[in-house]
Amino acid sequence: MKKIVINTSYESFCVSHKAFVRLRELGQAEALKEFDPGVYWPNAAAVREPSLNQCGMMIPRDDQHLVRVVEELASEANGHCADLKVVSIPDDVKWEINMVDGTERVSEVHRTWC
Repeated sequence: MKKIVINTSYESFCVSHKAFVRLRELGQAEALKEFDPGVYWPNAAAVREPSLNQCGMMIPRDDQHLVRVVEELASEANGHCADLKVVSIPDDVKWEINMVDGTERVSEVHRTWC
């Protein structure tokens, strides 16, 4: 089974600073390229208050490090107004993330003609 991280709240996908730091420790490529406000502003509100974080928006949702961190940290992985959840789908499914009624869900990709 493939695991994918979605956001079940009505806001944008993001992870907490704690999750972001853990992703960097694990060597997650996009997290390593992203600016870390904690390095330059260790007392910044976004670092002290996890709910203000908006890190990790460019990380692929099926990234094994992202899935691991969300499973390890549970609600502590949630960034600003996020409520992250790991969803399992069959390995052979071509998938996409859709927004339905303001929350994300994983859907199988289907063909469409106009």
